[in-house]
Amino acid sequence: MRIDVVTIFPEFFDVLDISLLGRARQTGILDVRAHNLRDFTHDRHRTVDDTPYGGGAGMVMKPEPWGEALDAVLGEGKPGELASAPVVIFPSPAGTVFTQKMARELAGREHLVFGCGRYEGIDQRVFEHTAERAEVRLVSLGDYVLNGGEVAVMAMIEAIGRLIPGVVGNPESLVEESHEDGLLEYPSYTKPATWRGLEVPPILLSGNHGAIERWRHEQQVERTRRVRPDLLPPE
Repeated sequence: MRIDVVTIFPEFFDVLDISLLGRARQTGILDVRAHNLRDFTHDRHRTVDDTPYGGGAGMVMKPEPWGEALDAVLGEGKPGELASAPVVIFPSPAGTVFTQKMARELAGREHLVFGCGRYEGIDQRVFEHTAERAEVRLVSLGDYVLNGGEVAVMAMIEAIGRLIPGVVGNPESLVEESHEDGLLEYPSYTKPATWRGLEVPPILLSGNHGAIERWRHEQQVERTRRVRPDLLPPE
């Protein structure tokens, strides 16, 4: 998979050189490229923002540098079938909430482009023009506001990247995680069996794999009911 990121802070994404995603980049499974939006400006101050039409606080990111940056990343061609078209994702508190289901769907795409907005956001015409040649999505991590899109993009790249075959060493570990089956993950334990007076649940030491599987499912349901009841179907 190829991932392009357009941002005014490309160095933010140097952290992708470490851990599992770093290894995936080294082996060619994942191709991540960060592009500096200011490289697509033409004034000596490398300006990427201006005051909003209609007044209001803050600044809005200008369409010209975004247009040129996306021209360079996407090329001039028109997309073919939706499944093969590039997906351009802009983090936005006004967007669709990012979920594990979305992460899995995006992990099957060939080319993702992330646009990291700042200030009061990006000129709306950038989204409209880009939608003429790619699939555009505004995506939110949750009901809160960040200073810019970089943190959200990092979270999405990690959530998506680890689902690409070959990135995580044991693919079975992806199956039993929170949200994969609509439930939160069950609690995990390792050695020693007793630690600071706290015991590992005896069922996990029993060797009865059927009973362990049932216990873990019960723990998932109980934890989901207590922490995220909105994920459970109405009774």
